Amino acid sequence: MAGVAFDTLQNKQNELIRRTIDGSVFLAPITASAITTLTDTDKLLRALPVGYEDVGWIDDSGAVFARSVDTANATSFGAVEPTRSDITKDTTTVKIICQETKRATIGLYSGADMTGITADATTSEVDIAKPARPAFQHYRCLILGVDLTDAGELYIARFLPRVRVTDYDDQKFQSKADDPLTFGVTLTAYIDSTLGYSSRDLYGGQGWAALKTQMGF
Repeated sequence: MAGVAFDTLQNKQNELIRRTIDGSVFLAPITASAITTLTDTDKLLRALPVGYEDVGWIDDSGAVFARSVDTANATSFGAVEPTRSDITKDTTTVKIICQETKRATIGLYSGADMTGITADATTSEVDIAKPARPAFQHYRCLILGVDLTDAGELYIARFLPRVRVTDYDDQKFQSKADDPLTFGVTLTAYIDSTLGYSSRDLYGGQGWAALKTQMGF
């Protein structure tokens, strides 16, 4: 068989390089419906189920995903590498730094059950006490990124059906003009026993449809 030049083998397509130029993080009570599909027949976004709320502006680091994987390795006599390897932990987290001060972000950062919390009818004051024994608040979470192509919007999303806050950033009361008051949290994804998964990636949109064959689908 005759050899081939590198240019014949390579398949580099700059039009398939994506960037999430905009996006939002949506949270919903754990009792809300799961996200099962992202787009409608027109290849634009479906309306979200009841209960999903945009946390609003987040800082310019966006939604930062991390994945931690631990393995247990078995070694054998005469072998210079593990002869068996098993995954013992596979955890997905997402960090967001919310910049808007509102019910959703206050509740997320405080960990309080916001169900019965309202503004005072006379003064409009809101009072949230840290509970003596805080309970975990679980949420559904949709992280939606948007890119633009010649054919229209392209959506890259991740749905986490069961998350809770597992870490909190420091919150600063300060006058430095560049830094607004923020509510920074890390959310950890857990398996939803009904759905059977902890994380689901969704891709779609008019831009995606136009490129699907070129991407290998």
